[in-house]
Amino acid sequence: MPTVDVDPDDLRDLTGHEEKSDDDLRADLFELGLEYEGETEEGLRFEFEPDRLDRLSVEGVARSLRYQYGDDRGVYVPPTNDPEWTISVEDVPDERPYVTGAVVRGLDLDEATLDSLIQLQEKLHATMGRKRAKGAIGVHDLTMLKGESIAADEGDDSESGAPTDGEKQITYTGVAPDGDRFVPLEGDAELTPGEVITDHHIGQEYASLVADMDRVPAIYDAIGLFSFPPVVNGRRTEVTTESRDLFIEMTGTDQWTIDRMLAIVCYALSARGGTIESVRVEYEDAPDEYPAELVRPDFETTTKTVSHERIETTLGVGLAEDRVIDLLERSGLDATVSDGEYTVAIPPYRVDVRHPVDVVDDVGRAYGFNDLDSRYPDVSTIGGRHDRSRLEEAVRTALVGHGFQDLLNFHLTSEADVLDRMDLAPDDEAFGAHSPACVKNPYSEAYTVVRTWLLPSIVQVFENNTHRRYPQDLAEVGFVAHRDDDRTTRVAESHHVAGALARHDASYEDAKSRLQALVADFGGELATPPIDHPSFLDGRVAAVEIDGERVGVIGELHPAVLVEHDLEVPVAAFEFDLAAL
Repeated sequence: MPTVDVDPDDLRDLTGHEEKSDDDLRADLFELGLEYEGETEEGLRFEFEPDRLDRLSVEGVARSLRYQYGDDRGVYVPPTNDPEWTISVEDVPDERPYVTGAVVRGLDLDEATLDSLIQLQEKLHATMGRKRAKGAIGVHDLTMLKGESIAADEGDDSESGAPTDGEKQITYTGVAPDGDRFVPLEGDAELTPGEVITDHHIGQEYASLVADMDRVPAIYDAIGLFSFPPVVNGRRTEVTTESRDLFIEMTGTDQWTIDRMLAIVCYALSARGGTIESVRVEYEDAPDEYPAELVRPDFETTTKTVSHERIETTLGVGLAEDRVIDLLERSGLDATVSDGEYTVAIPPYRVDVRHPVDVVDDVGRAYGFNDLDSRYPDVSTIGGRHDRSRLEEAVRTALVGHGFQDLLNFHLTSEADVLDRMDLAPDDEAFGAHSPACVKNPYSEAYTVVRTWLLPSIVQVFENNTHRRYPQDLAEVGFVAHRDDDRTTRVAESHHVAGALARHDASYEDAKSRLQALVADFGGELATPPIDHPSFLDGRVAAVEIDGERVGVIGELHPAVLVEHDLEVPVAAFEFDLAAL
């Protein structure tokens, strides 16, 4: 788990509690979930859960303590001045297309403050930045940059207006490895980017991040190349204790990630007395989900909703609504309540709040977990299987009894496999046609989404077993999910039952007879009114209705689907929601 080194004197100064002893600080931080690991040359070392990345610096730890002490309340958003600098994104390498930035003015950097900034930078690299692969931070002395002057544009496609006269511009672009030269940090000779990754010790450490690029990322000002992200900055803009104004740039593979990293750094420097100034980002080829111009840093808050009942049930304590709001404000959040439902505002540095249970956790920590009264449960029970798990096992047993072989496939697949190869589109009004929940940082292109229905997984098994003897009768009871923005988690989850028959004489009637028997085993009443479905043959497909509720589909797979999967025998299949039984 991540650790943070904290100078206790610095922490007392930032919190305004000079009376706190080291033992007091250790005890208070333990209440926040930071466990004391020992002493280092820099001070006290604490370990904490990897979700609270805003605590990777003494400034973030001090902020949490001030909320815990009740000195600060609610969401704080640092004031931000209008932009005077623009980052122009032109002809950037496809492997690293995103950039963000901010200016921080009026800092008084002593050795301790500079060490804290470097620690935060490197620990963000190691965590959110995935060792700089997903996001890398460059911090520069602003006085050493010379921006190109840009004139105001009559157009206005940005988040807060077009550039004004006098704004200065730097450029994020790509350069050949043997292109322009610069002096890297901890170097004394001009090198090309290619020479940096072969001859410079920092370049050698991060060479793998750019080794396969034909053109590597580079940032220029009016003087020339001054940053080679994600590898190393130039020596010309090195930050020292004499620096007062900083330019912060971050590049990466995901805009959301580098924007959140930037927010964490800006909040830390704001706590040191810095004044935040926006930076305009202009994309020559804007990403689909963002406008052509952005103004950063992004300090917009997000919201989560959680019920009063859930808070009390999870914590096991009765709380008045005004008490809950007080605890949320002491956690650095804002909240309003209506009809027992809290709408909670989350500050931009809290990258850990992804689910209502995270809000409940904050309420518990502000209340004090040690202050919760221990009690025995009202009902003594013996651990056992969940009712749904029992039903799944019963259905699997019944399917095996009806001649199927039981499968257990991966929940993750690709959008092409779950939709395109089944002749489906996300906006089709057909069973299984949903927008899938996507993995933001997939390990493989074969596993980028959570499957929306089971049959594509079974058909892939048929595809991989064409060398096996027929008939092949396969079934699965498994997890599926799809995007649903009306839900708090924005994902709808369920469990389905699917069966498929692959043989030379497989027909709709064969699949229906198996389905009829399965439904009868559980006392249900089956109906199969005809419908249209892109994955199935016209006239040989029907809806599955159990006890009057439409819950699935049954039919013979369309020849186009069979050809797509290199299948030479017919396939008849069914799938429905497990909860219908």
